[in-house]
Amino acid sequence: MRNARFVIIVLALAVGLPRIAQAQQRQMTEEERARRRAEQAQQLQEELRSPRPIEALNSVWIEELTWMEVRDAIAAGKTTAIISTGGIEQNGPYVATGKHNYILQSACEWIARDLGNALCAPILKLVPEGNIDEPSGMMRYPGTISLREETFQAVLDDIASSLKAHGFKHIIFIGDSGGNQRGMRAVAGRLNERWTDAHAHYIPEYYDNNGVVAFMENELGIAEGESDGFHDFYWITALQMVTDPATVRYDQRVAKGLASINGVSIMPKEKTIDVGRSLMRWRTDQTVKAIKAAISGS
Repeated sequence: MRNARFVIIVLALAVGLPRIAQAQQRQMTEEERARRRAEQAQQLQEELRSPRPIEALNSVWIEELTWMEVRDAIAAGKTTAIISTGGIEQNGPYVATGKHNYILQSACEWIARDLGNALCAPILKLVPEGNIDEPSGMMRYPGTISLREETFQAVLDDIASSLKAHGFKHIIFIGDSGGNQRGMRAVAGRLNERWTDAHAHYIPEYYDNNGVVAFMENELGIAEGESDGFHDFYWITALQMVTDPATVRYDQRVAKGLASINGVSIMPKEKTIDVGRSLMRWRTDQTVKAIKAAISGS
């Protein structure tokens, strides 16, 4: 009996309290509601102006920073934000499906630090990779994840618009895969038609793969031979190893005597990472130059 009374009391409170709160809300005058909204707005402004209590992290990645660190970085002049797009797709038997995303982990950081006034948005890791319902392109292989083109462009628009809302003035789009380029160009164009107090910049110079290969051949003296038949290249593997050699299964390939691609050995590890750093430096320099030109032209 005592338990039953307890249950009844709890049910009564559960039903009654919300009604009491609603009644109190209805009893508030418009003037009182306006005053409460003003108080809440003032509290928010005070919070937004509150000083950062600890030293800021030395990072260019927005997702690694606190909101106060982002606020203070923008106030200090870091008003350029880089949106980089990668992909999850098949890349042959040795290379992780997130190949492009691993490359961008190093590339976006190098670019942002060279610019000096930029932060990196989280890498957009999911991009168009082919039809989903009747799989085409990379979607024919397990592990690939695809977005519809309209979804991809809508996400790009929302990310860029969010960054603009917080005070970024120049939104940069770079993509590490060919299927990403058209969408980024289209979204940047639409944003610039809509915006009056910020600019979007699509930077095709980042995706100058022919330029990377030419630099490798002419300056580093490395030329790939006939294709092994995989969606894999030495120069991309070298770039990826700058971030993490495990993502190209370096140790496993060495153990099996498979540590080469298209006639070029990826051994020793340190040499290939050095090649990757040289390629990353060339690509970073070209991209930074293009970004500065785009911003000055706007």
